[in-house]
Amino acid sequence: MLINSDFSRRAVVAREQYQWIASPQLGVERVMLDRIGAEKARATSIVRYAAGSSFPHHVHPGGEEILVLCGTFSEGDKHYPAGWYLRNPPGSSHQTASNEGATIFVKLWQMSVEDTHRVRVDTRDPQRWQREGDREICMLFSSEDERVCLQRLLPGARLFGDSIDGAEVLVVDGEVIDGAESYSRGSWIRLPGGSSSAIVAGSSGVTYYLKTGHLSAAVGA
Repeated sequence: MLINSDFSRRAVVAREQYQWIASPQLGVERVMLDRIGAEKARATSIVRYAAGSSFPHHVHPGGEEILVLCGTFSEGDKHYPAGWYLRNPPGSSHQTASNEGATIFVKLWQMSVEDTHRVRVDTRDPQRWQREGDREICMLFSSEDERVCLQRLLPGARLFGDSIDGAEVLVVDGEVIDGAESYSRGSWIRLPGGSSSAIVAGSSGVTYYLKTGHLSAAVGA
């Protein structure tokens, strides 16, 4: 299965374009944003757990990155409400569930085999945020291969400078404006290296997930 699999091209999935597809587990469904492979795939998805649903214990050979968007996501006896960022390295395993229901942003098979970092960040903690110029930044993970953060911008502020070295954006709150198009909470945008972009924060500002540095390796894969 190939979905938005050419990483040298711009890709956008707006919130209103979501197509929910059932997973093998009852009560768990997903929107496929990009994907290379069948059920065990290199994938970026929005995943929705119905209240009381669960996934049996499973292994992530290629690692897993999660941002909880709403509800409460659980790993065993650990519970993570909206705003938590989780990073499970290659070879890790867990049993997941949601008593109240949850929606999460998930990236699978996108980590180096040498990555051993297990990360848990509560982005609701004000001390996690630092001002840098015209924006506030909550750093989630940084390495030679990638940089992951949340950013907050005031209305009209530009997301990027003149040139982009590849970037992936998920609108967490508010909206962004790209020319005549607006993209609300839940919209996903992937911009290849060498792009130029005039995307700006909407009238109420924006909070967004930003991942950079990872697309050059994907293009060469």
